[in-house]
Amino acid sequence: MQRKHRIDTLGAGLLITFSAIMGLNTLLIKLVNQGIAPVFQSGLRSALALIPVLAFMLITRQRFSIRDGSLLPGLFAGLLFSTEFCLLFIALDYTTVSRASVFFYTMPLWVAVGAHFLIPEEPLTVRRSVGLGAAIAGVALAFSQTGTSATDDVLLGDAMCIVAAMFWAGILIVARTTRLASATPQMQLLYQLLVSALLLTALAPLFGDLMRDFTPAIGAIFVFQAIVLIGIGFSVWFWILSVYPASDMASFSFLTPVSGVLFGWLVFDDEISATFLAALALVGVGIVLVTRKARTGA
Repeated sequence: MQRKHRIDTLGAGLLITFSAIMGLNTLLIKLVNQGIAPVFQSGLRSALALIPVLAFMLITRQRFSIRDGSLLPGLFAGLLFSTEFCLLFIALDYTTVSRASVFFYTMPLWVAVGAHFLIPEEPLTVRRSVGLGAAIAGVALAFSQTGTSATDDVLLGDAMCIVAAMFWAGILIVARTTRLASATPQMQLLYQLLVSALLLTALAPLFGDLMRDFTPAIGAIFVFQAIVLIGIGFSVWFWILSVYPASDMASFSFLTPVSGVLFGWLVFDDEISATFLAALALVGVGIVLVTRKARTGA
């Protein structure tokens, strides 16, 4: 499809759907944690998600090449990806879906900080600095709202989500500053899924029992999550990136933490105060300011 200069109805619908899917993803991880141990779940999910990604690459006749110099940075991105999801999946044993959605989806903020130092073309402008400050204030406010059922474990889970977001940002920085940029987006995802599938399933026994209270329903949720949300969802996301301008897409980025908070409240009855909603708003506004590029000038 020909590249477009603005978001149309189709693009808006796909972006809203993708944001909801990413918010739903956090919820499903916590649900599946009840039947499959977190680290083992993350490794299995990567292995299963390989199927639709490989199918997409075969259907679109993309090359499976490592001769472009992307192998070493691709493997490094896979290590970052493995650590990111190991932290996130374990964190959801401790914290709520709503809180995880706020902290984990601060990823664009850490990309902006890293890019300021590592990518000369992307300094922190005044607008982006204001957005970063607003989002950090929102994170601090969310941390302060521990709720009546909070424990030290909840705060540990929150911190793990933020560190996971930093590793996620690291993947994007590596993709921008190394030969990994020469690989297709699907090939980049393939590196990450392959490394995490092998590494996390191998390390999973070190974290205790692999299975918990597994049921067929949990198995069905897991398969849906791996194939539809991750494999197909990210393939669609890469297509959106190839067609629509990234600066316009940034306007939809705040919807992911919002949808995650909504799903956590609907399914797990997560405690959401007015102050927590204010924190969510600050993070959302900050993400939009940080990620949206000016149409003219810096």
